[in-house]
Amino acid sequence: MVFHGKRVIDITPVISGEIAVFPGDTSFKREELLSFKNGNNLVLSTINTTVHLGAHTDAPSHYHPDGKTMDQCDLSPYMGECQVIEISKKVSRITPEDFNVEVTASRVLFKTGSFPDPNNWNDDFSALDPRLVSFLADKGVQLIGIDTPSVDPADDRELLTHNEIYKNKIAILEGIVLDDVKEGIYELLALPLPIKGGDASPVRAILLEG
Repeated sequence: MVFHGKRVIDITPVISGEIAVFPGDTSFKREELLSFKNGNNLVLSTINTTVHLGAHTDAPSHYHPDGKTMDQCDLSPYMGECQVIEISKKVSRITPEDFNVEVTASRVLFKTGSFPDPNNWNDDFSALDPRLVSFLADKGVQLIGIDTPSVDPADDRELLTHNEIYKNKIAILEGIVLDDVKEGIYELLALPLPIKGGDASPVRAILLEG
């Protein structure tokens, strides 16, 4: 697909009942209330799910008692120039020393390959080191994304990286799929829903290349 002369790359996993969610969270379920096969004149369905589903953004209220909720968040961090940076080695927390690419965009997406199948949960995915957040904040980065379920390790109860992100007023994008995306500069569109009081929102995340 091409939009305004640029190739569209969809970095959103398919949402279904099979998609993995954080252990203990609410799995996605879609129920048809009306359907053609049952003689109705249309299809009508309802869903029950966590808001931290697939490609999603965390609202600051998710990790700080004074944080804004999803409907209060500015949209500007979720659209604009971004840089994809690949981390070639498996690490628990990514530090500034784990890559040698100069950061030139105000949005950075980390390609780790450490959560390879959105439908199968694994605890040992790569996360971000709080030092990396501070490093990126000093470079004017306003959004950090990663191809894993969280910017913190699965077993981190202190949410060290989330709290450093809050301190630096940076937006979060988690659960994206970057398997077929090369390092480089793109345009990002990943708009959240204005869920009143929401602590997160799923997004349809795409990159524009060219």
